[in-house]
Amino acid sequence: AYFEVLQSGQLKDPVVSFQRDSGFEMLGLLPNYLPGDPETLGYAAHMLWRNPRYSDVSAIDRGTSATRDRVRVVSVQFLQRGVSSFREFADNITYFVDTVGSYHADFVCFPELMQLQLLSMHDLELSASEAVDALTGHREELDKMFSDLAVRYNVNIIGGSYPLRQADGSVRNSAFIYLRDGSVHVQDKLHPTPSEANWWAVEGGDRLDVIQTDCGPIGVMICYDSEFPELARHLIDQGAQMLFVPFCTDERQGYMRVRHCCQARAIENQCYVVMAGNVGNLPRVFNMDIQYAQSCILTPCDFPFARDGVAADTTPNVESVAIADLSLSALREARQRGTVRNLRDRRLDLYQVRWRAG
Repeated sequence: AYFEVLQSGQLKDPVVSFQRDSGFEMLGLLPNYLPGDPETLGYAAHMLWRNPRYSDVSAIDRGTSATRDRVRVVSVQFLQRGVSSFREFADNITYFVDTVGSYHADFVCFPELMQLQLLSMHDLELSASEAVDALTGHREELDKMFSDLAVRYNVNIIGGSYPLRQADGSVRNSAFIYLRDGSVHVQDKLHPTPSEANWWAVEGGDRLDVIQTDCGPIGVMICYDSEFPELARHLIDQGAQMLFVPFCTDERQGYMRVRHCCQARAIENQCYVVMAGNVGNLPRVFNMDIQYAQSCILTPCDFPFARDGVAADTTPNVESVAIADLSLSALREARQRGTVRNLRDRRLDLYQVRWRAG
């Protein structure tokens, strides 16, 4: 129960959090370890650290591995163009999922506001309220489509995001994560941009939780959220090693804000960051007039990783994908023995991220 409270963010334990950030796995509690210690009530944390320099020969002989190391991720740079039906939109998505499935990808990330392509089916430009209601009306078939694709092609899908009307009438920019085990997760954008707030009346969410996958815990930050370092640190404190950032930017300087911040998040948290953006245009759809993107997969800047901290990227403003194999053991080794050790060297006696939301 204590570990669950720590995982939820309701309680902070700098010692346990530090060990978890350093690659230790929580196995449980040992009672009567220090019976005379009133602060711990005699309990000790039972933790496991897997040495990245050690190979489990018995596991290799069985054709398995002790822990999942190599993870193949794909970022889709998606071309916005008009569609005449939901089926046409679904065919575009299926094409990419089918393609990344043939590459045996573990994750594929689609861009923020990708679903606004569905608004091009209307002959006239919709008002903000009409657009939100139209997109909300597609939720059921979107969920079914993406869930079926995730299971059929055996890939975890970060399915972009779109403005969604909530049960209380409010609007949130919600990202949907469809895992290949059939489960569906939702992550709301916490910081709507001024444009989102003014046009769609988007309100920010109040939760930011890691999502447990078959490749370890991941986090999702929608576009502008990546520009707030506290959010990434909160996800890393929960154990995330990969952060996915679906984004939507209209011109280069907006893109560079997100890009520079994502690279900083990768360095300061010693994690991988996957960015996926839109290109092309939808003339009759507000906020999708023009797009600028160079989608990419970012790494820390140290010897085990790509020279420039970029595992893969796309040509700017061209529909394409970026594919990279990411090593989780390289992250653990960098955190423990890297040239710099950003997570280990934090001065938790001076500062830490405190999460106030439930």
